[in-house]
Amino acid sequence: MVMDTFWGLLIPFIGTTLGAATVLVLKKELGHQLQKLLLGFASGVMIAASVWSLLIPSIEQTQARGGVAWMPAAVGFLLGIAFLLALDSVIPHLHRGAEKAEGIQTKAKKNTMLLLAVTLHNIPEGMAVGVIFAGLLVGEGNITLSAATALAVGIAIQNFPEGAIVSMPLKSSGVSKGKAFVHGMLSGAVEPVAAVVTILLTSILVPVLPYLLAFAAGAMIYVVVEELIPELQEGEHSNIGIIGVAAGFVLMMVLDVALG
Repeated sequence: MVMDTFWGLLIPFIGTTLGAATVLVLKKELGHQLQKLLLGFASGVMIAASVWSLLIPSIEQTQARGGVAWMPAAVGFLLGIAFLLALDSVIPHLHRGAEKAEGIQTKAKKNTMLLLAVTLHNIPEGMAVGVIFAGLLVGEGNITLSAATALAVGIAIQNFPEGAIVSMPLKSSGVSKGKAFVHGMLSGAVEPVAAVVTILLTSILVPVLPYLLAFAAGAMIYVVVEELIPELQEGEHSNIGIIGVAAGFVLMMVLDVALG
């Protein structure tokens, strides 16, 4: 089970790494419409994962323990939103297409600020994978290895385009292919770290596992609403993003239900 967890935590990072590696083989940056499609796909995966892999297990675990079914899910979800809101207000970062950086003022370069934005975005994904594998390790009956793996694979699939979206613009701005690849890969390195920290916390605080599941869901939904959806609405061809959302949502739902 420990080795299964180890590889499960690495799966999303592998997805980011493979996406970043596209900078080594592609000559041009991803097209505008393709980027919108991929961003929409990532949004759909995260929304579906938040519901099927995190909120529903939180409710089911609370029901099995004889508690108020909706309480941990509601409280944890709101705390997750508040946590990402606090990080968003403190960590300096710049969203793609934005002119003004968010967070505390800094003299960091634009590329660094863009990388920090993606890194901030990846924290809740790492937490989500960590908390579901933590539930598996502590023996929560409604969390199976298949369900945990489905979440990790779903996030890895949506991490692939994210890795490319980070590395390709860096190459276009004059950064060497090697450095662009490393930057894209490192943008996903926070995920296994966040996952391990979450597992360590959960092993100590087993009674609050339903809250932690919902917490991760809230953090992921924050990223979707605050970052991904606004980017989908920029410029023309926003409909292609909606198609991506639908595809990502259905794929993650099918993975979770079929493998869970």
